[in-house]
Amino acid sequence: MKLRIATLLLLTTLLTACNMSLAEDVTPPPGYVPPTPMPTLALVPPQTPNIANGAAIYMEKCAACHGATGMGDGPQGIQLGVTVPAFALPEIARPASPAAWYTVVTRGRIERFMPPFASLNDQERWDVVAYIMSLHTSEEEIAKGKELFEANCADCPLDYFKDPARMAGLSTVALARIVRLGNEEIPAFGENLSDEEMWAVAEYLRSLTYTTETAQTEPTPSPQPQGTPVSASPSAVSAEAGTPSAAETPEGTEQAPVTPEATPVVIEGFGTVRGSIENRTGADLPEGMTVTLRGFEHDFANPNAGTQEVLTLEGTVASDGTFAFENVEMPENRIFLAEVTYGGIELSSEFAIVQAGQTAVELPPLVLYGVTDDTSVLAMDELNLFLSVENETAYQILAMYTFRNPSEKIVAVSMGSQQEIPFLKFPVGAEGLGYEAMQDSARFIGTADGFAMPPSEQPYGLLAFSSVTPAKEISLAQPLTLAVNTVRIFVPEGMEVKGEGITKDAAQNIQGMNYQAYTASGLQAGSTLEFTISGAPKTASSADTAFTRNTTLLIGAGGLGVALILAGAWLYLRDRKRTEEEEAAEEDEEDEEEEFESSEDVMDAIIALDDLHRAKKISDEAYQKRRAELKEILKDMMG
Repeated sequence: MKLRIATLLLLTTLLTACNMSLAEDVTPPPGYVPPTPMPTLALVPPQTPNIANGAAIYMEKCAACHGATGMGDGPQGIQLGVTVPAFALPEIARPASPAAWYTVVTRGRIERFMPPFASLNDQERWDVVAYIMSLHTSEEEIAKGKELFEANCADCPLDYFKDPARMAGLSTVALARIVRLGNEEIPAFGENLSDEEMWAVAEYLRSLTYTTETAQTEPTPSPQPQGTPVSASPSAVSAEAGTPSAAETPEGTEQAPVTPEATPVVIEGFGTVRGSIENRTGADLPEGMTVTLRGFEHDFANPNAGTQEVLTLEGTVASDGTFAFENVEMPENRIFLAEVTYGGIELSSEFAIVQAGQTAVELPPLVLYGVTDDTSVLAMDELNLFLSVENETAYQILAMYTFRNPSEKIVAVSMGSQQEIPFLKFPVGAEGLGYEAMQDSARFIGTADGFAMPPSEQPYGLLAFSSVTPAKEISLAQPLTLAVNTVRIFVPEGMEVKGEGITKDAAQNIQGMNYQAYTASGLQAGSTLEFTISGAPKTASSADTAFTRNTTLLIGAGGLGVALILAGAWLYLRDRKRTEEEEAAEEDEEDEEEEFESSEDVMDAIIALDDLHRAKKISDEAYQKRRAELKEILKDMMG
C-alpha cells in the first residue's frame, strides 16, 4: 500500500498539465510524449476559415470570458481570478499564429481555466480562430494594406500568402518581418514603410487566408480517402475509382456497369481492414449503422513527435455486425481503429498495427453494451483522502476514488449545468474545486454532457479536489453515495484525525514527507463519514505541493478512448522494436544484459511488458517467459 500511495502522489504532480478531457489519463512510458488529444492537431484548416461563422461561434462559446469585443472583459472571465487574453489588443494578437490559437482552442489551457472545446469540429475551431485574429484590425486597415502591397510588391506571388499550411504557422509579427526584410521567396519591399503601414500590409496578407462571406459552415469533409468502404454505394465507388457516374457520363457514351460485387483493384502497398461488432446490448443492431475507420501514424524514431491522424473513412455495418474497407494504404506501423456511435456514446475498438508487407488487417471486435444512467451499479473499492497544508491560507483536500463497473452496461454520467459528478460528493465543510482522471484509470469515454464507463476489469479512478479554511480544529463530513469498502485519511505528521469508526494506522513517508494514516471500513451507501482534523504539521515539504490545484473545470467530452488506445499502440511499437533489437543482439552473440544500461531501464521494460499483457497483446506464455528473463537481468544488476 505504501508503494501504491507513493505512486499515486507522484502521478498527481502531472495533473497541472493535463486537460480535463482525459486525453492523457494513461501512465506514460519514460520519455514518452502523449499523443495529441483528439481531434488530433493537423495544423492546417480543412477548408478556408469563415470568420462570419467564427463570429457566431465566438459569441456562443467565448464571449462570456473574453468579452463581446475581445477585450478580455467578459462577465465570467472577470470572476476567474486570472488575466483573460484580450484578442482585440494588437500586442496580444500579433505575436500569435493561427496554429497556436487553434491548439489552445482544441486542447484548452486548464491552468487558466479554459476547457478544450471538443464540442466544436475541426473546421469550426479554425473558423473561430480566424475571427479571433480579425478582432484587432479593421476593414479600413486591411484595405490600406492591400493598396500598399500592390503599390510596393506588385510582382510578389500571392500564392505564397494563400498557402494554408504556411500561413497557419506564421504570426502577424512574422508576416511583418517578411514585409520589412523579405525571405528566400519574397523580396524585401517594406523598408520605406512606416510601422503603421507595415502592420497594415501584414493584416492584409493575413486576410488572404480566410473568407468573410456569410455562409453556414459545411460539414467538415473527411480527408481524401485512401480506401473505399465495401458498403459504399456504386456511385461513390465509381467516383472514387475515377469512373464517371451517370450524371457525368457524356451523352451517347455507354456507362460501364459498376456493382458492389465487383472485384476491387488491388494496389501495391494497399489492403483491406476488416472488423466486427460484438453486440451485447440485448437488441438488434441499428439498421445502416455507420462505422468510421481511423488511421494514425507515430514517428517512432522521434520521441518528441505526437501521433497524427492521417486517414478517416466511413462505411456501414452489415446486418451480421461485420464491416470492411478495401484499398486502404498500409505502410508499416500504421495504427488502425474503428469507431461507432451507440446510445449517444462514441465507442472505439482496440487498435491494430500494420506489420511489414501486410495487406489485410483484422481489428479486434468492437463491443456494444446497453447504456444506463444508474450509477448505483458501480462498486466503490476505496477512497483515499489526503490533506495538504502547503498553502497557509487554504488547505487542499485530494480525494482519490477507485471503483469498478461490474455490470453489463455502460454507465453514462451527466454532469449537468453545475458540472458535478453525482456519485462523488465533496466533503461538507470544504469547497469543491474540480475533478481529474487518475492516470492508471480504466478508459473513460467523453459524452456531450459528461462521461461514460463501459464494463471493465480494470478499475476506474477519479480525483476530486477541494479546499478548506485552516483552523485549530477542522470539522468535515464526507458523504458516500456508494458503499465503500475502505476509506483512508492521510494528514501531515503532527496532525490528528478523530471520528466514529476511524482507527489510527501506521505512519508513512510519502515522497519525502511524513503522513499519519487513519482507516475506516465497511461504509454503506448513503452514509456520511464525519471526522475532525486538529493539530499542526511538524514540517512542510515541497513534495506537498503535489496536492495544490487551481482546477475548477471538469471532465469534458471527446476523443478520450482514442488517445488511450494510441498510447497503448505506442507501447506496443516500443516493445516490438525492443524485441527486434534483442533478436539482432542474439545474432551478434551479445550479452542480453547489454540491452539495458541500468536497473531503471529493466524496470521500464517490465512495466511495458505488464501493460501489453494486461491489454491482451501478448500471450500468457510469452509474457511469463519474458518477465522471468527480465527479473533475472534485474537480479544480476542488483548484485
